[in-house]
Amino acid sequence: MGLHAQVRTRDGWAVQHAVVTVTDMAGTQVLRTEADAHGAVRADTTLAPGPHTVIVTALGYAPQASTALVTASGRAEVGTVTLTRQGGTDLPPPGDWSLDPAHSSVGAVARHLGISSVHGRFTEFGGRIAIAEDVSRSRVDAVIGAASIDTGNGTRDTHLRSPDFLDVERFPEITYRSHGLSAAPGQDRWTVHGLLSLHGVEREVDLSLSYLGTGPDPWGGLRAAFHATAELRREDFAMTYNQVVQAGISAIGTTLKVELDIQAVRSETLP
Repeated sequence: MGLHAQVRTRDGWAVQHAVVTVTDMAGTQVLRTEADAHGAVRADTTLAPGPHTVIVTALGYAPQASTALVTASGRAEVGTVTLTRQGGTDLPPPGDWSLDPAHSSVGAVARHLGISSVHGRFTEFGGRIAIAEDVSRSRVDAVIGAASIDTGNGTRDTHLRSPDFLDVERFPEITYRSHGLSAAPGQDRWTVHGLLSLHGVEREVDLSLSYLGTGPDPWGGLRAAFHATAELRREDFAMTYNQVVQAGISAIGTTLKVELDIQAVRSETLP
């Protein structure tokens, strides 16, 4: 007898402590209970046979309503109820996630001579993602070793590490600390609001974030994947060095496109 159900996200994660309300066809509430830490709902209250409305709600998720048929024994099997984030966007389940540098990349692209692009990447970085129950309060903290810049050209990399650009002796770290998260237009898209500290200057920088999904890895861990982009102006971070070539064309563009491909591992699964 009673009501049995599972409450999950689209990726199959348990929605902890979702509230389940059952009403009869007259709209009278006959049962109210919560899912446990595993997203399971087990209520042993005997329900009157016949159709009932089951409404599932959880903070940050769109409510889900369905009809359940209670059998003559007073039992209703609702099955799996899938909740989606408000606005149609999802994120991994709440908890701490650590960036996996071995399966992530931090890249940057700058225009060169106005006709082509120079691609670079940072090879040393780390960070943490904290997904909150109230998803808007989720946080990202990341640090990048400025001297790890690699464009595939040793001479250029040495110049980029110099006081003309990153000045890595004075400013060895690039840091990003978010202070907010908001849903963006489109499914699984978010805007991360945070402070970027680069070349001794701290400025507000938004990241356009796409959540790519979660799943198990071959090593027994749980992973989440993200793609993020941002566009920076060098002069905003006091990097004004430039060389002008013929016809007033700058050797290096004034803007820099940052592109992040991130895998994060659920922290409690790390060695």
